[in-house]
Amino acid sequence: MKSFLLKFFFVLLCAPVCLIAQDSRTGQDVLMIKRTKNFDITGKGDASEWHNAHWVQMAKRKGVAGYTTRAKLLYSDTGIYGLFSCQDKKITATFKEDFADLWTEDVIEIFLWPDESMPIYFEYELSPLNYELPILVPNMDGKFLGWKPWHYEGERKTRHAAHVNRDNQGNVTEWIGEFFIPYALLTPLKNVPPESGAQWRINMYRVDYDQEYTSWSWKPVKTNFHDYERFGLITFE
Repeated sequence: MKSFLLKFFFVLLCAPVCLIAQDSRTGQDVLMIKRTKNFDITGKGDASEWHNAHWVQMAKRKGVAGYTTRAKLLYSDTGIYGLFSCQDKKITATFKEDFADLWTEDVIEIFLWPDESMPIYFEYELSPLNYELPILVPNMDGKFLGWKPWHYEGERKTRHAAHVNRDNQGNVTEWIGEFFIPYALLTPLKNVPPESGAQWRINMYRVDYDQEYTSWSWKPVKTNFHDYERFGLITFE
């Protein structure tokens, strides 16, 4: 019995870091992203492939809302999959078009920086109403502006869906954002598509407006979400 308990607690202690390695050059923690076959996006995160990914908890950056926010990532031969779970009580979203100022309402965001030799990264936002903002961002000494994709169609088009969960009384309990970002959309950034063992810098965020502006981030930033030098590090399994 004692041996069993020791093994049990050992597993509990190790579980949060099973997908975390450390970069020998910088000493920075590295999140390991697993490979998957391609699958359908439903907005509910109910594809069996998500069972192979572990949740990453995001820390509150500003604001008073006490919600939890977590995310999962996978990658395939053709793109990156993301899944966000956002505990919530009220959906604050009115935009009903893509490429709107989605960050001024409830939204999830992911920033992908595959090539550190240039301060250019990809930003993706998704609202609870399933509207998106995919842009490429040149950031020159803190001066940045997003550029919309050209010929945004075919293999360059994202796939995305959002879903709001409610309790038996109809009250909002959570909203889920699920998306697929094809490597073709990231052209001509270098280090794309990633090979096994490749590393990218990324960060993930959430914004909520229930009571006032509240934000969460995977890795802490100092000034704003565009502090790319503070992005985290991922390795493709």
